[in-house]
Amino acid sequence: MSKVVSIHPYFKVHSGKMEEFRKLLDQFVEATANESDCLWYDFTMSGDVVHCREAYNGAKGLMAHAENVGSIIEKALDISDLLRLEIHATKEDIEKLKEPFADLSPEYYEFQLGLGKP
Repeated sequence: MSKVVSIHPYFKVHSGKMEEFRKLLDQFVEATANESDCLWYDFTMSGDVVHCREAYNGAKGLMAHAENVGSIIEKALDISDLLRLEIHATKEDIEKLKEPFADLSPEYYEFQLGLGKP
């Protein structure tokens, strides 16, 4: 069974704020670089929508990340709208994450099966 927890936020950057938002991406990456439970962390873009592809070892890893980048997230949400937030995890990890992420209204996807590779 996969213990990976992935989170998928989509930010629609406010008009005229893309340069400022892109500077925040550097801050996000720098802050995340030393997180031991981060499996991957990168950004993609489509027009004015920025997506962060990120995954962690379990709910504990995601919670540590959220605490680590909380102030940067606040800055990002001042100049963008959170269009969508997905969290993909085991049922057990979803239960651990529901309360801490309730304010962001994520859509949860429960792990079913897959092929994990080291």
